[in-house]
Amino acid sequence: MARSNEVVASLLQEYADLISITGGDAFRARTYEKAARGVAGHGADLSTLDAKGLAQIPGVGKSIADKIIEYRADGRITALEELRAKVPAGVRELMDIPGLGPAKAMALHRELGVDSVDELLHAIDAGRLSGLRGFGAKTAENIRHGVDVLRRGAGRVLISTALETAEQVVAALREVPGCVDCTYAGSLRRHRDSIGDVDILAAAVGSAPLMAAFAQLPLVGEVIASGPTKTSIRTAGGLQVDLRVVPPDSWGAALQYFTGSKAHNIRVRELAVRKGFKLSEYGLFRAEDDTLIVSRTEEEVYQQLGLPWIPPTLREDRGEVAAARAGTLPELVTEADIKGDLHTHTDLTDGVSTLAQMLATARERGYRYYAVTDHAKNMPMQRMTDAKMLAQRRKLRELGDQGRMALLHGTELNIDPDGAVDWDADFLAGFDVCVASVHSHFTQTPAELTARFVAACRNPYVNIIGHPTTRQIGRRPAIEPDWDAVFDAAADTGTAMEVNSFPDRLDLDDELIWRARAKGVKFAVDSDAHSTVHLANLRFGIGIAQRGWLTPADVINTWPLTRLRKFIADKRRKLA
Repeated sequence: MARSNEVVASLLQEYADLISITGGDAFRARTYEKAARGVAGHGADLSTLDAKGLAQIPGVGKSIADKIIEYRADGRITALEELRAKVPAGVRELMDIPGLGPAKAMALHRELGVDSVDELLHAIDAGRLSGLRGFGAKTAENIRHGVDVLRRGAGRVLISTALETAEQVVAALREVPGCVDCTYAGSLRRHRDSIGDVDILAAAVGSAPLMAAFAQLPLVGEVIASGPTKTSIRTAGGLQVDLRVVPPDSWGAALQYFTGSKAHNIRVRELAVRKGFKLSEYGLFRAEDDTLIVSRTEEEVYQQLGLPWIPPTLREDRGEVAAARAGTLPELVTEADIKGDLHTHTDLTDGVSTLAQMLATARERGYRYYAVTDHAKNMPMQRMTDAKMLAQRRKLRELGDQGRMALLHGTELNIDPDGAVDWDADFLAGFDVCVASVHSHFTQTPAELTARFVAACRNPYVNIIGHPTTRQIGRRPAIEPDWDAVFDAAADTGTAMEVNSFPDRLDLDDELIWRARAKGVKFAVDSDAHSTVHLANLRFGIGIAQRGWLTPADVINTWPLTRLRKFIADKRRKLA
């Protein structure tokens, strides 16, 4: 289940959306949006805070604090329920379509009487959107694509939500008498970018105490099925969690079996058959007489098949078994390899933590260098000015490398529709590092988007392309330029592509990482943190980077600062 901060932030954002589409005050809507960001990025769990503590959260005044307290007490916010009642349920359903938005959802209901996703698709097929202002053929096509994205993601949750639930379950079950071991497996252990259900594996001589404890956990909404080897529950938030209990001697075989994708497991079982073995969740057996060969550890199972241990993030049947047999598995990048974060924000723009707070948390993480990259001036809502940016630079220069963490002054530039960025070369030359990202005009044609990215890559001062596909998982589909052309430009110019660690982005995804890596592109695995809490999101980006087979050599923020500075300087010399 999601952290209480995230649940409340979602409710506050919904309240802001409903204020907008019901014609409420725009300033009030922005106030609730700001509060939602502050709540989501606050370090302390809301459930531990009193009214005074809530008032310390950026953007949370007395009225919003009262609503949070009401939610904690009653599980509802009266004012939100009243606004929901003013908006037809069908409109709220339409608002879930990535790329549609609350205003257009309301317009479709008001003008066409559309009350459901199916009705909207029928209206598109019948050409009824063509007469509406702002709903041309391209918009209809984008809406249809958004519906596809919505339906593909139905029943799935972000990896952050799934992992929090899994860690709660594992921690509780490890305390049950008789539990020998317990962990999560399945797609969560493989670090897929979204999760359908959570697989928990436990080892015990007797399963009954574990099954009973599992079914009685506070997060359980309902028990779907219960048995001696498997119990399934659904959390109050709707996430299915399956617990399987195996004998301790079968632990390794079961962990291998319940972690790998279906295709990976088929590949491994084929190898076992060729060697005269049978492989199941209970162990590796000799086929001719069912003699148990090994089962206690994953390493033993793979070793008996002539393979080294294959990291879970690679178990997707993308050539990992062949690479293991050939001894060419990559030494994957890990969180411990990261020497600094190159994409972070403060409350100078849309962050919710101060510069001092962000730097203190970065030092606690042991970083050797750290870049502050607040938004540039072409996003008017951020209210950035040249003077503000230069003042921040002076502050960072004054702080120097306190605590042996070098401070880099950067910015997140906006890649304009024509590929230009916010400042001219003279101003850009003052930054230590520049991230450049697409923040608007997502509906350009593939050719326009490709030219836009290529132009940004050719800018001598653009070092990293931030969250390249612009996707927000379950909410906004990815843009679709000619990625091969973009990656060619990035490799040629020495421009890194970002692996953005925000759980609703994870952008680039693993398949695009794979394609870019094959072309010689370098990467930056960054947090894009907007609060101190977000710095820990790096673990999710590392998981996606591993799924793309990245090594420390591929990732520029695993390099020593001298090598990173040379990478940046080389591009400037080459293209300036």
